[in-house]
Amino acid sequence: MVEVIVGGGVVGLSVAWRLARAGRPVTVVDPDPAGGASHAAAGMLAPVSEVTYTEEPLLRLGLASLRRWPAFAAELAADAGLPEGARGVDLRAEGTLDVAFGADDLAALDELAAFMDKLGLPVERLTGRECRRLEPMLAPSVRGGLLAAGDAWVDPRRVTAALLAALERREVPLVRARVTALLREDEPADRVTGVRLEGGAELPATTVVLAAGAWSAALAGVPVRPVKGQILRLRSPQPLLTRCVRGSVHGSPVYLVPRGDGELVVGATQEELGFDTGVTAGGLYELLRDARELVPGVTELEVADVVAGLRPGTPDNVPIVGPAGDGLVLATGHHRGGVLLAPLTAALVAGEAGGEEGGLAALCSPARFGEIA
Repeated sequence: MVEVIVGGGVVGLSVAWRLARAGRPVTVVDPDPAGGASHAAAGMLAPVSEVTYTEEPLLRLGLASLRRWPAFAAELAADAGLPEGARGVDLRAEGTLDVAFGADDLAALDELAAFMDKLGLPVERLTGRECRRLEPMLAPSVRGGLLAAGDAWVDPRRVTAALLAALERREVPLVRARVTALLREDEPADRVTGVRLEGGAELPATTVVLAAGAWSAALAGVPVRPVKGQILRLRSPQPLLTRCVRGSVHGSPVYLVPRGDGELVVGATQEELGFDTGVTAGGLYELLRDARELVPGVTELEVADVVAGLRPGTPDNVPIVGPAGDGLVLATGHHRGGVLLAPLTAALVAGEAGGEEGGLAALCSPARFGEIA
């Protein structure tokens, strides 16, 4: 029998690819592979610039996964047959510039800089003029910033397309169907033995890896909820920015992520609205309003795409990765960090993480939430 991966987003596909590279028979099940949150994601690999005061475990996981990204991208490009190597997934490492618009925003940035310094994170404090020297399209009203030179970013749509291509070349089956239930048997006690598909068909498995993102809670007792994020993509003949720019405009966060082809991603809202994926005028207005305060030129760009995705959030914002009973492994709950954490998650599930990385498994273990039904 095979190992069944439930979920074809960036996490599920990464897990399937690492298992397949190790020679293990796998099957991916998803009605819309490479869709959902992965399709909407901006692709920031920014554990330093995204650090918050209560998420140090997530910072440790993110830094470990970021170190894996260059090799992950190179190996994936080779397996997918991308002649341009890691550039084929638009992996870029020019860093993240976190800027402040008003006096209150600048004060908050100063506090964050002190916290980063306490953690020993490599960031550089910049004046407004120094920020504009790095990014000339920034507004004159930008008061200052922090440069996290080690941060990076990638194009998630290219990553998932490469993962699908790599899996196809390794002849990994992809079942385009929705999983409605996990199959279980009483002996051994409540062992997971496969999945039931919409329509009633059953797919047996030696192990089921649940990587269904925001829909994971419908299949197992995991504390994962959907967090809606609206995002828009703008297009220009020439790139407007050379690196990721994050900012706080009167307390409201916004980020702008440039692509190599001139596209600029602006995001993203965070809304607790269940499984609603509607794109609203209000959400897009807020994003454009705040982005324009930081980079006025965005209003001249063509709108290429608008989309809303559902991040899989957990109570502590840390993913849930690891065994959860006999025959079941979880790889879900990555919230904002699915793209960043995909390489480390895949390594943990495949048993390829050792040393310090192996020690990080306890941070995201399902055991912290008790028994998973």
